Amino acid sequence: MSRESLYFTDNFFSAGRTEIYNESKEKVGELDLKSVFSSGVDVLDSEGNLVISAKFPVLRSKWKVYDNQGQEIGVLKQKFTFFAKKYEYHAYERGSFLVKSEAFSKQYEIYKAEKKLAATFAKISGFFSSPTYQLQNYTDELPSEELIAIVMGINAIEKNNTAAAST
Repeated sequence: MSRESLYFTDNFFSAGRTEIYNESKEKVGELDLKSVFSSGVDVLDSEGNLVISAKFPVLRSKWKVYDNQGQEIGVLKQKFTFFAKKYEYHAYERGSFLVKSEAFSKQYEIYKAEKKLAATFAKISGFFSSPTYQLQNYTDELPSEELIAIVMGINAIEKNNTAAAST
């Protein structure tokens, strides 16, 4: 996948496949949202081959990311803050990335070592009928497929937080 903007949706019921598009609305891959009951996701290339997968393990506190061989390549966790949303993605030997957003914003920035902008993503509407994410990757350290898994992990964590707050 190239460095241009990518767009992908989260199914309303959070299960099934959705397409990943570039700015020209050309399909460049697919997102397979595994089940309504588990928050697992597979990121597939344009030929349908598995590139990245991610899911919550049993305790659901950390979102783990795996390569196409099933090897864990990173872990995403929420950082506690009062007036902002912060997450840390530890990409093991590639280092740590900080994801941050204002408290009620739908725009996020991903930084390498809190200084170098690696990517941005935002929850947007109007491009497709369902809520859509726009991802812009500015780094070679994380492939776009891995960044998509991170975005979907943040989405899953925020859904879990909303569900927990309503009970």
